[in-house]
Amino acid sequence: MSTDRFEETLYPGWRQIFAVDRWIHREQTEHQDLAMFETPVFGRVLALDGVIQITEGDEFMYQEMMVHVPIIGHGAARRVCIVGGGDGGCLREALKHPAVEPTLVEIDAGVVEFSKQWLPAIGKAALEDPRARIVIADGVDFMKTSGETFDVIIVDSTDPHGPGEVLFTQDFYADCHARLSERGILVTQNGVPFTQGEELTTSWHRFRGAGFADATFYVVPVPSYVGGFMALGWASKDPANRGLSADEIARRIDGLELDTRYWTPEIQSACFALPRYVRDLMR
Repeated sequence: MSTDRFEETLYPGWRQIFAVDRWIHREQTEHQDLAMFETPVFGRVLALDGVIQITEGDEFMYQEMMVHVPIIGHGAARRVCIVGGGDGGCLREALKHPAVEPTLVEIDAGVVEFSKQWLPAIGKAALEDPRARIVIADGVDFMKTSGETFDVIIVDSTDPHGPGEVLFTQDFYADCHARLSERGILVTQNGVPFTQGEELTTSWHRFRGAGFADATFYVVPVPSYVGGFMALGWASKDPANRGLSADEIARRIDGLELDTRYWTPEIQSACFALPRYVRDLMR
């Protein structure tokens, strides 16, 4: 690997290359290879096993949509569980809701400590917030054995390869369904449909097979996740949790002073309108 560039290896026939101003840190944890470097466009970038996970420049788009759409869609969410997300970004967004009691379940303690040290602007304050409960555990085992109930479960996972693969199975989704309250919502990271379409199709069938009344996807553009829109999986026990008007969404956050850079009531109302090529994958 050149010292002045980083080449992502996610796709065999397509590459994106980042100019590297400075290599900051690299280590092999118990579970994966972590690389941190500084770029002129995206700021600090974290890669796991050669794949871009998060950048300071565009992380807010992903984090805000992962978190605010289900919490506000539910309308009365209090107990929120984030599986993965050791960088603290989703936790940061969940803590913007005063009524929420967030639990972060991260398999790799090294990711949490790495992120606090090398990506403090993203989630250090959230990871050290007294309202946040941090559990270092396998997310699959946690959902299967914890016995706890949550209003919203957010799966901020890597792609379905290596350590993240078990977080995309129907058994895992069924365990999440069992851990959700009566109107509960599951949201997942579901890749880029243009290049990872099979992943979306498989997840859609598995959501339905796991017993969710409403299974679909919503989209957000994240520049460092190349290939067009990113899809976020939505599996809910109550179809009424989506399809809300922008006016109703604005009413739900009245007085909250929700500080966002991407999410708006209008975006939430519109994000479930899927491009035809994405809808065609739901078959």
